[in-house]
Amino acid sequence: MEKKNVIQDKSFEFAVQIVESYQFLAATKREFVLSKQLLRSGTSIGANVSEAEGAISKADFSNKISIAYKECLETKYWIKLLNRTGFLDKKDHSKLYPDADEIGKILFAILRTTRIKPSHNDQ
Repeated sequence: MEKKNVIQDKSFEFAVQIVESYQFLAATKREFVLSKQLLRSGTSIGANVSEAEGAISKADFSNKISIAYKECLETKYWIKLLNRTGFLDKKDHSKLYPDADEIGKILFAILRTTRIKPSHNDQ
């Protein structure tokens, strides 16, 4: 039986929501620049989480999770900006932003528990 991976599942489902939002923004709102940024960063979260699963070392794992976390922060920025400029309505914003925030908190918790501690030789 396959082990459940919460962050991988959540980041994948979030990427699906991001793709759907991009399709809506491009087709209905005719917005291509900001929505492309949202698409890039929002789908990158799950891609980096997936890469972390195949990490070859703890440092590699931590690095990929760190990148996913940063992409999540960027995605939250684009969601807020698209909402503030009228491209994403309140309903869409209140669906996407909390999901991104939850994913960010999970990623940060993973980073906190897997952070590489410097050895005495590194100081």
